Amino acid sequence: MGFQCGIVGLPNVGKSTIFNALTSAKAEAANYPFCTIDPNTGIVKVPDPRLNDIKKYIPPEKLIPASMVFVDIAGLVKGASKGEGLGNQFLGHIRETNAIAHVVRCFADPNVIHVDGSVDPLRDISVIDMELIFADLDTVIKRYNATQKAARTGDKKAAAVMGVLEPVRNALEAGKPVRSLNLTEDQHELIHDFHLITAKKVMYVANIDDSDVTNPDANPHFHKLIEYAKKEGSPVVPICGKIESEISELAEEEKGAFLKEMGMSEAGLNRVIREGYELLGLQTYFTAGVQEIRAWTIKKGWKAPAAAGVIHTDFERGFIKAEVYHYNDLMKHKSEAAIRDAGALRVEGKEYVVKDGDIMHFRFNV
Repeated sequence: MGFQCGIVGLPNVGKSTIFNALTSAKAEAANYPFCTIDPNTGIVKVPDPRLNDIKKYIPPEKLIPASMVFVDIAGLVKGASKGEGLGNQFLGHIRETNAIAHVVRCFADPNVIHVDGSVDPLRDISVIDMELIFADLDTVIKRYNATQKAARTGDKKAAAVMGVLEPVRNALEAGKPVRSLNLTEDQHELIHDFHLITAKKVMYVANIDDSDVTNPDANPHFHKLIEYAKKEGSPVVPICGKIESEISELAEEEKGAFLKEMGMSEAGLNRVIREGYELLGLQTYFTAGVQEIRAWTIKKGWKAPAAAGVIHTDFERGFIKAEVYHYNDLMKHKSEAAIRDAGALRVEGKEYVVKDGDIMHFRFNV
């Protein structure tokens, strides 16, 4: 699906290193600002142990995991909203994404230049946030008077938009991101075509030193970041870009031993992917048969026909019904036949809201 999570941050915080480890896309990573100019895009497999669990009871020819898209957006700097450091171009790339992974440097290394000369995660976040706020304010101001005028002449849609636009402008002028307003889905929809960057959900990826991997809380920079993110309700994932880069270069059979040696239960990037998936409001359902077991990505709250349409538009257009059971049912009963015998297999219609972990067979007619 076309859901994209943009990776942003100041230059030299480890964005491209982390992106490379995520996607093996080999975006250029170097010790100088703006080594990334054009956005690099990578499709990332979503780690999901349920696929292998399903495989035990429905052996397929292949397993196909769900995926999401990460976009590595060049390092922003102070003044980006005014065009500094190719800022306008980079801001345009962020507008096209659905959520933001903000990489924040929480490690000290004299060999890696920091654009502001020292490590301070909250200052770095403030620099990025203010540039995005300025960019959004510019967007709002350009259309504010025309929308207000239309509202005064009785345009109901414009009046509804102004009901959201006014508090949005006030927040931006006060130096606050749009997400701080906690707008409803309907309110977001009213200002959707403004493509406001600070309305997007954010997760912080704390790039820590390898010595902090097993106990990130001991890192004072990380601790400050956690406290900050808590106030705005954003998740934080600590990872060491250097270690993740090493893990990504290993053969699959070597990764387990390396993780054990580092005292890690899994690669930190798995958590980044899962948090990104959650941030985008996504969930997974499965189709399972002898040819393949496949994880499909849908938005939370989607009904069965829309979920079927992810496989093929004909499935949605000609949807009749869906046979559904849950992953937990398969773990309990061990086979589809036993699930049927236990009465756990259901036939659902067009109004069924698909749940994360559903295993589905669609019936359709075009």
